[in-house]
Amino acid sequence: MSESASDNYRGVWGHRIGFGARPAVLMIDFMKAYTTEGAPLFAPGVVAAVAQAPRLLEAARAASVPVIHTNILYHAPNCADGGVWVKKAPVMTAMVPGNPLAEFCEGVEPAPGEPVFTKQYASAFFGTSLGSMLHVQGVDTVILAGCSTSGCVRASAVDACQNGFRTIVVRDCVGDRHDGPHEANLFDIDSKYGDVVTLDEALQALGRRA
Repeated sequence: MSESASDNYRGVWGHRIGFGARPAVLMIDFMKAYTTEGAPLFAPGVVAAVAQAPRLLEAARAASVPVIHTNILYHAPNCADGGVWVKKAPVMTAMVPGNPLAEFCEGVEPAPGEPVFTKQYASAFFGTSLGSMLHVQGVDTVILAGCSTSGCVRASAVDACQNGFRTIVVRDCVGDRHDGPHEANLFDIDSKYGDVVTLDEALQALGRRA
């Protein structure tokens, strides 16, 4: 019998980085395109994540932890500002102003004063000033929720690590359209780029700051 991925990685990958002293919560692309049945981007895993994410938001706000949101919007004709990505994934052309599918999901909308970074690619850090803003605020830990696990969450987790942040992904608050890519990417993030934690673990860490 061949060894499992966990056995193969054990002792090589998977060191825990833990929470730092100053976290921020990053809510990635919780848009209705992922939670509207019949929409091309519909992902059942995102529906489940949206149901859990308000608990994370409530805890962060109660602890006065910064909360940042991202969305994807294209403004150029034919979504040209999406470059090659929209050529590879033309389904993303739904993300344009005025399309109801590009609106934030109910229950996880930005509160007044919470920054929203609009991006055109997968990572929340690529082409935005997110990293600079967090560094100026002294943030050392980025707690990720949102969608999709295999796309924008993974890309943002890798870039968070590369920008010098402890990276925490809340398993219960991220989702994808299929369990296979979802679990594979959580395994990979947890092995190499950050810690994948349960919602209860994240709430305990935020509660210590309340």
